[in-house]
Amino acid sequence: MITSALSFLAGLLLVQQFSALPDSQWLIAGVIVAGILAWLRYWRWLFFVVGVLWATVFAMAALADRLPEALEGLDIPVKGIIAGLPERDEKRTRFDFIVKKPVQKLPSRLRLSWYYPDQQIKAGQHWSITVRLKRPHGSLNPGGFDYERWLFTEGIGATGYVRPYPKPVLAGRDSAWTSIAVWRQNITDRLSHTIKDSPGLALIKALTIGDGAGITQNQWEVFRKTGTTHLVVISGSHIGLVAGLVYFLVLKLWARAGLLAWSPQRVAAVTAMLAAVFYAGLAGFSVPAQRSVIMLAIVMFAIFSQRNIRPFNTLAVALFAVLIADPLAVLAAGFWLSFLAVSIIVYAIAGRLGKPGYFVEILKINWSTSVGLSPLLLFFFQQVSVCSPLANFIAVPVISLLVVPMSLLAILVMFISPFLASKLFFAVDTVLQGLLWLLAHLAELPLATINHAQPSVWALLFAIPGILLLLAPVGIPARWLSLAMFLPLVFTESKQPETGDINMTLLDVGQGLSVVVQTANHWLVYDAGAKFSAESDLGQSVLLPFLRLQGVGKIDKLIISHGDNDHIGGAASLMRGIPTEQVLTSVPQQLSDYSPLMCEAGQSWIWDKVRFTVLSPGQAFASENDNSCVLKIQSEYGAVLLTGDIEEGAESWLVKNYANNLKANVLIAPHHGSKTSSTAVFLQAVQPDYVLISAGYRNQFGHPHTDILSRYENIKTKWLNSADSGAITISVTDNAWAVQSLREREYKYWNNK
Repeated sequence: MITSALSFLAGLLLVQQFSALPDSQWLIAGVIVAGILAWLRYWRWLFFVVGVLWATVFAMAALADRLPEALEGLDIPVKGIIAGLPERDEKRTRFDFIVKKPVQKLPSRLRLSWYYPDQQIKAGQHWSITVRLKRPHGSLNPGGFDYERWLFTEGIGATGYVRPYPKPVLAGRDSAWTSIAVWRQNITDRLSHTIKDSPGLALIKALTIGDGAGITQNQWEVFRKTGTTHLVVISGSHIGLVAGLVYFLVLKLWARAGLLAWSPQRVAAVTAMLAAVFYAGLAGFSVPAQRSVIMLAIVMFAIFSQRNIRPFNTLAVALFAVLIADPLAVLAAGFWLSFLAVSIIVYAIAGRLGKPGYFVEILKINWSTSVGLSPLLLFFFQQVSVCSPLANFIAVPVISLLVVPMSLLAILVMFISPFLASKLFFAVDTVLQGLLWLLAHLAELPLATINHAQPSVWALLFAIPGILLLLAPVGIPARWLSLAMFLPLVFTESKQPETGDINMTLLDVGQGLSVVVQTANHWLVYDAGAKFSAESDLGQSVLLPFLRLQGVGKIDKLIISHGDNDHIGGAASLMRGIPTEQVLTSVPQQLSDYSPLMCEAGQSWIWDKVRFTVLSPGQAFASENDNSCVLKIQSEYGAVLLTGDIEEGAESWLVKNYANNLKANVLIAPHHGSKTSSTAVFLQAVQPDYVLISAGYRNQFGHPHTDILSRYENIKTKWLNSADSGAITISVTDNAWAVQSLREREYKYWNNK
């Protein structure tokens, strides 16, 4: 069973590496091969081929349920149901929308935003609305969250927003008896009313109904640094705990009641299983919840039928079931972390001689999972929590034995006596605040976390036998050799440019700008993208993951060209996340907390034989855009010109004052390719070989303007747009400039061309 499950998994993984899905004739060939393998009883290869076929068919169906390109940007009337709990911030409400009876060929599931809604948006509501849609598309950056892949795995065929006119019409709402989403909505509404002033409201919602939208960015940062993120979502351990408590209570009560016509063990098993399914439903049946419910179902069936089971066989069955239900689960980091964590615990605990006490067992589990998951955490997030074993040793029993049971009890009481429930929630909140205080102090300890460049796949695979050897029984000889197998993870380093060379990456930050420049020993960041809300900005979601992927420990210089949100918005998060030595900007008043210097024409410095020169502003312009810091980077092999949002006025001044000294091989398009910039005179002075445009996909401003693109083509300049290319990297290869598009280099079959 274990080998078959792993073979099936390998088949699914192979398909996820394809840039295009195979044609139907290949599917027919695959079915024939599967038949031959079944006849020859080559079971391992059969499950591998079946995995390939199943992943391909599933992916074809998912791609067929996408918005046709012809419908992008049109106003389309739709009717449907709000699925799941809406997410709210100060500007909009976001939600998934299940389309019913579409007038045109629309995807079955949409991801919509409703800006400044004048009505309460809740799960289970039926709406008639007009929407403007676009095909699934997201920013694509090294180390960053792949939104496009996430949309694909969630079965979302289009994104868009609700149009205010014609006015949306609420047509009704599902009953709580027919929709668990409505149950979740009712619970979150009652929680918001019962404990609206509680500091722990967001955490209580996360632990009871899986709604983590209210958890602040600072709280997530504390959980991430202490390795306790898994405790503030409804994980498999929480579902197992609830099932265990229900099983124990029903077993004792049924036995005491004397109703022995039905076995207490069987009644307890069925009741515990129903409780687990309900709790997993409250969590939205995430991958950890699915895995936990399936494993519990196997255990409870064994109790019901009085059979013995093997832990790894149980895990293999759960793996099979999850992958058959959703083969795209392999694209999520949570899938790997969830199954690997359980595998490590089973390997480290099951079948060992002797029965350790509770605290010894907790210590062993924390140690095993912290060490065993560290290679995967480095690979996915380039960060490992050193204080995780201590933090989890304290937090696991507090959350598992106090907070979760008391919260669920308070939820039940809330429907009978809100007053009594509020008292229970007060006790829960007190415990949570004390725990958060302790975790926050642990997160602030020196070396609480280790940031490291992403290891290679080979280093990751080499660490697997090291984990097995390290966690093997004490009697196994030479366990210390396992440490040597971890060394490739430790000594992973990103490739450094040679002295005199530069590597430059134009990050894909949508309608904004952020550029990272690396020399042999220094790092410069030019602009930091936009800020969307108090809890969301591109410094946090794009820049920091990219820099951690490269193993960057310090930014030598941050230049913020001007004060527009799409350039300055992510700066604060960036500087909180990585030490920054110096800040240059044309708007020092907006960054006064970071002791910035005013950028002025004539400022210059040399790093590793590469010259950096600020060309502008040399005078005060009336337009804020024209006051952008303009930076020229000169290496042995040519130059790069970064221009911010300058327009015709600043371009004319630059041409007048620098003339031929503006010449550069690579130009970052002024003002995202706006028709107010990139004048013919300026382009003739710069004479770029490449123009890199940072613009949002189907942005409302029409950037880059078609007239400007024609102007680039007229001077025989190659141009790339981050909306189409993802992050764009410029480097020197064989004494010449090399341009690489991340979307082209890592294109997968689900990407939108």
